[in-house]
Amino acid sequence: TVFSGAIFQKIGYILGTFCGVSKLSICNPTLLIYLCCSSLLFPGLIQREGGSMEQEMGELRRYRTQSISRGEFALSDSFYFYRKGLESIVDDQVTQRFSSEELVSWNLLTRTNHNFHYISLRLTVIWGLGVIIRYCVLFPLRITLAIIGISWLVIGTTLVGFLPNRRVKNWLSELVHLMCYRICARGLSATIQYHNKNNKPQKGGICVANHTSPIDIVILANDGCYAMVGQSHSGLMGVIQRSMVRSCPHVWFERSEMRDRHAVTSRLRAHVAAKRNLPILIFPEGTCINNTSVMMFKKGSFEIGGTIYPVAIKYDPRFGDAFWNSAKYNMVSYLLRMMTSWAIVVNVWYLPPMTRQEGEDATKFANRVKSAIAHQGGLLDMAWDGSLKRDKVKEEFKEHQQKMYSSMVVGKKARNSQEPHTESSKS
Repeated sequence: TVFSGAIFQKIGYILGTFCGVSKLSICNPTLLIYLCCSSLLFPGLIQREGGSMEQEMGELRRYRTQSISRGEFALSDSFYFYRKGLESIVDDQVTQRFSSEELVSWNLLTRTNHNFHYISLRLTVIWGLGVIIRYCVLFPLRITLAIIGISWLVIGTTLVGFLPNRRVKNWLSELVHLMCYRICARGLSATIQYHNKNNKPQKGGICVANHTSPIDIVILANDGCYAMVGQSHSGLMGVIQRSMVRSCPHVWFERSEMRDRHAVTSRLRAHVAAKRNLPILIFPEGTCINNTSVMMFKKGSFEIGGTIYPVAIKYDPRFGDAFWNSAKYNMVSYLLRMMTSWAIVVNVWYLPPMTRQEGEDATKFANRVKSAIAHQGGLLDMAWDGSLKRDKVKEEFKEHQQKMYSSMVVGKKARNSQEPHTESSKS
C-alpha cells in the first residue's frame, strides 16, 4: 500500500510538472492529478477563458447529443461548477490579501515564515546584531516616546476640555493633537512623505483612505487634525476616547448605535453640516488589507453628502510590515512588532476632492473613489468585500448562480414546450 501510494504521488508530481501546475501547494496527489487532467481536457482551468455560463456549458456539451438550447439537464453541466470552484482555489485573489505581503529580498527582521534556516555565519552574525540594535537600543527609546505621547494626549485634551467653546479652545485642541501624534510617530520611527498637500482635506469634509493598520490614523493625523469615527471602548482605549472628545468633536458610537444605520448617518450628517468642524476620517473598507490592494468600499460613507477627500496610503514593506493581521496578532503583539522593526516608511497622496455626480448612486460613487485611490497608490482595485476576512460568502451569491442555471435549463425547457402550442394556435 505504501509502495503504490508513493507511485501514485510520483505520477501526480510528474503530471503536475508536465501540465504546468507543479508550483501549486497541493498535498493531495489525487487533487493534483485531477487538476492536471482537467488542464489537459479543459485548458480554461489554468488559463481562464472569458464567456458566459451558457457558452461554457455549450462547450462541454459539444461532443454530446444534448444541446443547451433544448433546455435539458446534462450530467456534464456539473463539470462547469467543479471547474469554477477549482479555479477559485488555484487563482485565489481574496484570502491572500489578509496575510502579510511577500518580500522579494530578506529585510533582516525574521529568518523565515516557519523555522530557522542556517545560511552562513556572516549572515547569522548580521542578523544577531540587528536583533540587539532593534530590541536593546531602538525599542526602549520608542516605547518611551509612545508613553510620553499617549500620556500628554490624555492630559492635554482633558485640560483643554475645561475651556469654553471658542476659537482659543479649537486652536489649542489642534495643537495638542498634532503634538501628540507627532511624538507617537517618532515612537514608530515613521518616515512619511506627503504628496499634493494642496488637496489636503478641509473642514466640513469627509476624508476616506485605504486601510492597512491602526497606525493609519497616526500617519494621517501627523499632518493635520481629523475628527475620528468609531465605536466606544472601555479600558485604556476608553480613557483616551473620553479625554479626546472633551476638546474635539469626535464621533464615538455605542455598540447598540453602530447597528442602527440611520442613527449613525444622521450624526455624521450633523457633523458635516457644521463647516467649522474638523474633517471626518473614515476607512470605508471596514478592515485592514495588506497594502497590496483596495477592496470594496462600504457605501454608507458616501450617502452622507458633502465633499469627499480621497487619500492613498502606501507602506514600504522592506523596512517593516505595517499590516495588522488581527486573526494572528493581538494589538499588543502587533505594536511590539512595529516598535521592533527598522522603520515605518510610507507615502501619502492627497487626491483632488470629489463630489457625487448627478444620477450617480452611492455605490457607483464609492467605486469611483476607490478606483482613484488604487490607481494613485499603485494598488490592485478589487470588488470583493473585506468582510470575507471573518465572514463566509453571502448566500445570495450562491443563489445567484443557482438562479442563472435554473433559468437557463428550466426556462428554456418551458419555452420549448410552449412553442408547439403557439404554432398550432397560429395554424
